[in-house]
Amino acid sequence: MLHWQVVKRLIIAIDGPSGAGKGTLAHAVARRLEYRHVDTGAMYRAVAWKALQDGVGLDDEPAVAALASAAAFAQEDGVIRIDGHDVTRAIRTPDMDKAAARVAKLPGVRAILVERQRALAQDGGVVMEGRDIGTVVFPAADVKVYLDASPDERARRRAGDTAHSGGQQGTVAVVATDLIERDRTDSTRAVAPLTMAPDAVYVDTTGIPIDDVVERVMALVKERVVGSR
Repeated sequence: MLHWQVVKRLIIAIDGPSGAGKGTLAHAVARRLEYRHVDTGAMYRAVAWKALQDGVGLDDEPAVAALASAAAFAQEDGVIRIDGHDVTRAIRTPDMDKAAARVAKLPGVRAILVERQRALAQDGGVVMEGRDIGTVVFPAADVKVYLDASPDERARRRAGDTAHSGGQQGTVAVVATDLIERDRTDSTRAVAPLTMAPDAVYVDTTGIPIDDVVERVMALVKERVVGSR
């Protein structure tokens, strides 16, 4: 058994599309390693939420970037806060999915949040999830995983996740349409598009229990630690 506290504290990057299971995996791995879990998507969602609350247009790049630069973010025990506001539930709705995608396309906002994300992991010991962690935020991450699942499975998971549907289960067909649009937006945006890093390990979670996926990633972490000794 590895003694995590006496080895190098790693940066673990988990990327992938919506509904692939990034959040569940990242949280579980971080808990096993006693690492910090950072959901970068929640940061973009929080910025979009704050912009809407403050009456800032989501396409007003300078204003949204200024908001992102000044904002105080906090993530702890699954609770997401921006400027002291608990937005954990508020940012997990279909409307906020769309709002976050608009904010994430703004180069100025991405530059600010990427800098802040790097600062969160400057001492290592972090499991960071998103869409550009292994390609842009931490291209030299110690472990890179690209998590995926079939479109049907991703749609079923998201449709059954009331946290992403305003407290009500959505229909698979409607959710599938939304996911297709989000995938298109994420993979074709000019800045930091969703793509798999060349050195990432591809993990398809279709039909696989989360515990098995966690063990797969833990094995990758162990390989990295042993290999660096």
